[in-house]
Amino acid sequence: MENEANPALSKWSVLLVTTLSSFLTPFMSSSINIALPAIGKEFKMDAILLGWVATSYLLAAAMFLVPFGRLADLKGRKKIFLYGIFLYAISSFLISISTSALSLLIFRIVQGFGGAMIFGTAIAILTAVFPYQKGGKSWE
Repeated sequence: MENEANPALSKWSVLLVTTLSSFLTPFMSSSINIALPAIGKEFKMDAILLGWVATSYLLAAAMFLVPFGRLADLKGRKKIFLYGIFLYAISSFLISISTSALSLLIFRIVQGFGGAMIFGTAIAILTAVFPYQKGGKSWE
């Protein structure tokens, strides 16, 4: 994690990336609610299916948060975090080009997996880079 040339810059880079990704996952999860009327018209979905568009992401993220956190402890937090960002980005793109309600729901579930990978590792990475014992002190 540390950059030998400038460890302080590396720490702040980790802080920036983890906080942005930790903001992005719940933001994207809740911002879909604004688009639900347009999604319903586009795919001719009823209220029950529209409910699943929002719920499928949350359900997948909640189910896999702890398992992906444990996997990150075993295989490496950075690796799982980066896989999560990659999976989240790819699934977001696939959601944008979905042609059916079923594919939209499947890609939302995959996006939930990526969200769980990101959310389950971001805080662990931060606490590894910024130890609790140094809380409130200058990190240089």
